[in-house]
Amino acid sequence: MKRQTIGFINGAIAAASYGTNPLFALPLYAGGIGVNSVLFYRYAFAVIIYGIWLKFVKKVSLKITFKEFVPLFFLGLFFSLSSLTLFEAFKYIEAGIACTILFIYPLLVAIIMTLFFKEKITKTVIFSILLTSMGIGLLYKGKTGMTLNIHGVSVVLLSALLYALYIVGVKNIKTVSHIKTDKLSFYVMLFGLLVYIYNLKFCTQLQIIDSPMLWLCTVALALFPTIISLETITISIKLIGSTTTAILGALEPLTAIFLGVVFFHEQLTLRICIGVALILFGVFLIITRKRMHK
Repeated sequence: MKRQTIGFINGAIAAASYGTNPLFALPLYAGGIGVNSVLFYRYAFAVIIYGIWLKFVKKVSLKITFKEFVPLFFLGLFFSLSSLTLFEAFKYIEAGIACTILFIYPLLVAIIMTLFFKEKITKTVIFSILLTSMGIGLLYKGKTGMTLNIHGVSVVLLSALLYALYIVGVKNIKTVSHIKTDKLSFYVMLFGLLVYIYNLKFCTQLQIIDSPMLWLCTVALALFPTIISLETITISIKLIGSTTTAILGALEPLTAIFLGVVFFHEQLTLRICIGVALILFGVFLIITRKRMHK
């Protein structure tokens, strides 16, 4: 029972900490820092802090072979581009709604596994697709009298797809399946950092942060939705399993919605509440379908 309690606590911390992305990213945007610079600082600080933690505290060997390098490189690109598109979407639609739409990634994983890995599609999957589609349709009107930006919604959906591809890759690429989660996460962040180094013309276009408060947001962005989320989700999966941990992931969009309302005065309407409920219920059916069919 104690192991389960620890697992639930870590799963909740992982989901809630990932949902803090907008809390620390939006002030940086307001301070005039662009998406690529924000994510460069996020990944750079995360790689440095997490690398020191693994090497000197956890004593983890960071050696990899060339066969491991190639898939890790592409997984890093998928994960990093997922972050880039999500943060880009914050410029067009409310952060809480963006993070809620992002949470359809388990549904996309199920679809990809059905199409390319011949997993049988069930009535539960079809019903979940309908529910999440209806939920996104309701979120299409975020503020009263205002429709959501089509480009913003499309960018979030692309972010969800990239993250789904990352998850499928981690589960199905044999050369990385044996790598410890913490070492895999480190290299995903390291190779993901290359995206922003390239986008910033090898850092020649990197914007300098000159405010102590914005530096604090940058460090918090590396710590909470990146390092803490990765570390605690690993513990949770080991103690209570991936399915239960994924269910706790429902706290991600709920945290983002809560923070958006409290700190950024985003409007919480009945339409949004119903849309969130439909999306979360649809995803809940997907991630629990194997357990229900046992």
